[in-house]
Amino acid sequence: MLFAQKDRKELEARKKKLQQEMANLNSMLDETTSNKEISLNQLITLNKKISVREEIIETISNEIELLQMQINAGNDSIGSMQMHLDDMKREYARMICDEYRNESAYSKLMFIFASADFGEAVLRMRYLQIYEEYRHKQATIIDSSKRALNAKVQALQKKKDEKKELLQSQQTEKEQLASEKQDQQKVFTGLQGKEKKLRAQIAEKQKAAQKLDEAIHKIIEEEIKKSTARTNTKSTKNSEISLTPEAKALSQNFEGNKGKLPWPVVEGVVFKPFGTYSPLPGITMTNNGIDIATTKGAIVRSVFQGTVTGIVDLPSSGKVVMVRHGEYLSVYANLKDVFVKAGDKIDTKQTLGTILYDDDESKTLLQFEIWKGQNKLNPEEWLFAK
Repeated sequence: MLFAQKDRKELEARKKKLQQEMANLNSMLDETTSNKEISLNQLITLNKKISVREEIIETISNEIELLQMQINAGNDSIGSMQMHLDDMKREYARMICDEYRNESAYSKLMFIFASADFGEAVLRMRYLQIYEEYRHKQATIIDSSKRALNAKVQALQKKKDEKKELLQSQQTEKEQLASEKQDQQKVFTGLQGKEKKLRAQIAEKQKAAQKLDEAIHKIIEEEIKKSTARTNTKSTKNSEISLTPEAKALSQNFEGNKGKLPWPVVEGVVFKPFGTYSPLPGITMTNNGIDIATTKGAIVRSVFQGTVTGIVDLPSSGKVVMVRHGEYLSVYANLKDVFVKAGDKIDTKQTLGTILYDDDESKTLLQFEIWKGQNKLNPEEWLFAK
């Protein structure tokens, strides 16, 4: 039962997290759909919503299954308790009948005086005393068992009520999922007639990503040259930065926090994943990091302590801040304002700037990347799982 309670709490926590993510997505979709022109971002948001909705339904199904197991166990337990209680009642009824037949003090005295000697009379008196105590004890046990059984029945009814509520919630989620799939099909159909335009937009975005990639590589290469000169050593590989003992310690500290880094925004959801993905059949996009959708005017903050190693301004990616954490580099792109400068020492969660709001897409997106040397890493694997 303890494990079942733990599993239920974990499922409830997961459902709460998913519902919060869904609320954020609903808010973002409201912003996106305020732009009457159908866009790829609308489809991506709907795809994400459907994915989260399906996870919510699966989580509720797991909760229902767990509750049903507890209900079945409760029914079995109540059945056993009822049988035991019935046995005790029958035994108690037999004792009452026996006592009724021998209820007069005269009968009890006759039972004692019929003893062969004084010693046997004492034993018979003790027997009657023990019998009376046993009868009272059985009455107390029966009363306690009744209360325990009633409590068990009430607890079982509560679980049945919870299951009923979950089934209703699941049905609501399924209805919303069906509606979202209809919206998805409408947007998809609308975008099919814009394939040429979409491909041009995607090609433009990929060019922007390439320019950002080149800017990052350029700064990394400059850092390699500077670090090699500073440490007066030759790097064993061209892609490696020669680290000071302090930088090595910082690098190890950063690596030790994999999966525990704070999010670069206060609230948001991963809108576009790392790597290659397909928003539409026949159309693929590559992301060097993750795009995090957040609220309009949101600030961006550093995920770990480090040093601002570079700030660039790209027409297609807004302002970009790069923070060095020993061997690692975190990149924050698509910024409107920047509050730090190159060389600044940065603390964890320190504000770096604000994120651009795209009027055309009605969306606020942060492009977030993590690099090790010149290798791109999946940021989702490094951030704390909300």
